[in-house]
Amino acid sequence: METMIEKPKLAEVKVSGMAEHLIGSEILKIAGEVNEKIRKGEKIYNFTVGDFDSNIFPLPEELKNDIIEAYQHNQTNYPPSDGVLALRQAVSRYLFATSELTYSPSDEIIIAGGARPIIYSAYRALIDPGDYVLYPVPSWNNNHYISLTAARAIEVEASAANNFMPAAEDIKPHIGKVTLISLCSPQNPTGTMFTHKGLHDICQLILEENYRRGAEGLKPVYLLYDQVYYQLTFAGTTHYNPVTMFPEMRNYTVFVDGISKFLAATGVRVGWSMGNKQIIDKMKSIIGHVGAWAPKAEQVAVAKYLDNIPHVTKFLGRFKENLYERLEEFYKGFTQLKEEGFKVNAIRPQGAIYLTVNLELAGMKTAKGDTLTDSESVMRYLLDEANVALVPFYAFGASGKSPWFRLSVGTAKVNEIPDVINRLRIALQQLKA
Repeated sequence: METMIEKPKLAEVKVSGMAEHLIGSEILKIAGEVNEKIRKGEKIYNFTVGDFDSNIFPLPEELKNDIIEAYQHNQTNYPPSDGVLALRQAVSRYLFATSELTYSPSDEIIIAGGARPIIYSAYRALIDPGDYVLYPVPSWNNNHYISLTAARAIEVEASAANNFMPAAEDIKPHIGKVTLISLCSPQNPTGTMFTHKGLHDICQLILEENYRRGAEGLKPVYLLYDQVYYQLTFAGTTHYNPVTMFPEMRNYTVFVDGISKFLAATGVRVGWSMGNKQIIDKMKSIIGHVGAWAPKAEQVAVAKYLDNIPHVTKFLGRFKENLYERLEEFYKGFTQLKEEGFKVNAIRPQGAIYLTVNLELAGMKTAKGDTLTDSESVMRYLLDEANVALVPFYAFGASGKSPWFRLSVGTAKVNEIPDVINRLRIALQQLKA
């Protein structure tokens, strides 16, 4: 009788602790479910992803032609790790023209493949494992960068009373132990902005803490300031930045910026950062090691386009008018629904491409007898009954009980907005307390 020889067991596939616990984008997950419905032939009004329908909002024609020309001239090899010099110079000139910010193109500006590598490299350059990072909720993706860098999060709950912008008094109890404060204005997901006093008080708090740390030889508090939407601000609003407000903030501020939003160029992948040259140099090394450069042809084209400020200004004027028209029409629509007695509301748009809407529907029953229990169930109800897709604030770190949602207008057609509002009206009429 033969003896059975047991085969040795191969090791199971295991990944790192970071990868094991890293979750995908909640926003993209929701958008994926919506796109699956669209693929199956359903008519869905999709206002989820912070992107543009390029058939509604195309690239500036001059920029598109410049990109094609750059490829025709074989600009297809590796760019410098900190970006094509001509683009860094153009960015430097453009920043001064639009913000009165002065940064050297030689060592204080870096180019990357959009804003995400900029944010990641800033986290990596400034944060050691276990360091504290403070950011407001709701906010975009900070929780994921915390996971990627093994940092510890301090989440500050922002409120509708302050247009979902964090205040200095929210930050002050934690200022003694944070290494990085991550802020965005105009804010994603809310489209709201810092007032002069709001940002002034936060910068003053950071500087006071850094005077204390300077006397003790400690690592300072840094500010990651995402202003990628700063050129998409509307009448009656003003964008403020920390360095123009307080020159002393220059060494402690790392900016996040780029063309993705203000040129409707999310897929072109050209972003940049400005900051202290020692920090920018380390970010350059990180971006270089992961190969997160913007394509060279696009860099060459953007350099040429930014240097033609009249073209940029002309494009921005039309673009902002079109965005604001959509935001305002939705705002009026939600205001009308509120006046009709439905439990909805909205915050008047200030900037970016987002409208913040309130749907106080939890606890209500559908025509099928189901009870809406949280923002996810509200989201799915509106998707199924009104064919309208919004993103709940829980996708940005807020509580699942939050009644607030983001509506992105990058895919909105003006002539369809009345139908969207009416579909919402019909869905709301079917609910019972």
